[in-house]
Amino acid sequence: MARSVLALSFCLVAIVAGVVGLVAGGGGIVTYAGPGRFGSGPGPVSFADVVQRVNPAVVHITATQAADSGASDRPGGGVRRGEGSGFIVDPDGYILTNHHLVSSPERIRVRLADKREFPAVLVGADPSTDLALLRVRASGLPAMTLGDSDRLRVGEWVCAIGNPYRFEHSVTVGVVSSKGRKIYDASFDAYIQTDAAINPGNSGGPLINAAGEAVGVNAAVSAQGQGIGFAVPINVAREILGPLRTTGRVSRGYLGIQLQELDPDLQRMMGLQEPHGAVVLDVIEGGAGAAAGLKRYDVITHVGGRPVEDGDQLVRTIAARPPGTSVALSVFRDGRRLEVQARLEERGAVEPSDEGEEEDWEEDHSSEGDPLGLVVADPSPQMKAELAGVDRKGVVVRDVVGLSPGIEALSNGDVVVEVNRQPTPDLAAYRKLVAALRDGEVAWLFVYRPRPGTSVLAKLVVDRGRVKK
Repeated sequence: MARSVLALSFCLVAIVAGVVGLVAGGGGIVTYAGPGRFGSGPGPVSFADVVQRVNPAVVHITATQAADSGASDRPGGGVRRGEGSGFIVDPDGYILTNHHLVSSPERIRVRLADKREFPAVLVGADPSTDLALLRVRASGLPAMTLGDSDRLRVGEWVCAIGNPYRFEHSVTVGVVSSKGRKIYDASFDAYIQTDAAINPGNSGGPLINAAGEAVGVNAAVSAQGQGIGFAVPINVAREILGPLRTTGRVSRGYLGIQLQELDPDLQRMMGLQEPHGAVVLDVIEGGAGAAAGLKRYDVITHVGGRPVEDGDQLVRTIAARPPGTSVALSVFRDGRRLEVQARLEERGAVEPSDEGEEEDWEEDHSSEGDPLGLVVADPSPQMKAELAGVDRKGVVVRDVVGLSPGIEALSNGDVVVEVNRQPTPDLAAYRKLVAALRDGEVAWLFVYRPRPGTSVLAKLVVDRGRVKK
């Protein structure tokens, strides 16, 4: 079915869990210990106690993808790196995140709040809801409790936790601005809108309520507005946890129709007495709806004898049934009621369009690099002056290429000050030291990160096989 795309440009914000009830009974689960300061008196709402409890269940995710996997169509290829967030939903290592963050990586790594790192495997993904399930080989992990997103009220306080721009475990607070927002698929989406600040890198992190329960999965932010963020309702995630864990995918029934909201004016025009039902706006040629005889302006009032409140409910009801299932539809058409039978088709995956969007990925189209997988240069005069002010001299990382460890440890703009404790004040000194390194040797790089003004020690392994002859 053709998609109705919202006329906004969105930053996908980074990216999946186990069965329904996965977090319902076991060790390591983070639970709500009481109301704390919420509603206890005047002054601003504090999420401090809640965040302290649930933060251990939030993780940082890094995904890397090589050029030859289709990530780039430019000459020379390159590497895509995605960084985002996720949260543990089962003490045995199952992690919920966004599909767009881990859709086709060659390597996924997860860093826990206690700084432990694990390789992760993609257990299952559902592009239609932008959700994915990862697993790491660990047990006894702190897991997030899943709440009930259907009970959220507009104006209710919520808190987003994630890793925007690599600032790990950042916390932002806001309110639920709206529910049921349509972004990519007008017949399927039902996003939670919030004004809690969400930025690239928040993808896959939890949106929590005052009780410390996950009520959403942070997914997108409007690039044209401020305080407009979106999250996938946790009840949507809960419904697909079982299929993701057992089969790795979600199979949904599909009628092949486009729906229109039934408002009072449309209801009067159609002569419908009750303000309930799903209005058929269009019927896809050759689809299940067309084969059943559905027509434009039909109002589907019941499925299998059960009333249909609106289009969203109809979509959820149909999607919950397996493809190939026969369903009875009660239809109001031109003042009369009739029954039709429809044989459901498979609903295809609906992936968000990346046109006009800024993703969590960083592109690197360089085709060459040194044995450490780096492309470096002398700093500009302006940057030299800045580095002199903090007593740092070194070479600037322009690009990180290949799938070397450097792709996870270093970033564009980092300054390499030392290699194996030897100063690299300029390009000539750096090249001399790198040239002396043996293939397979470990190289420790002391790196200064101008923003936010921190230093890191990066462990890299020399790979001379990747250097062009």
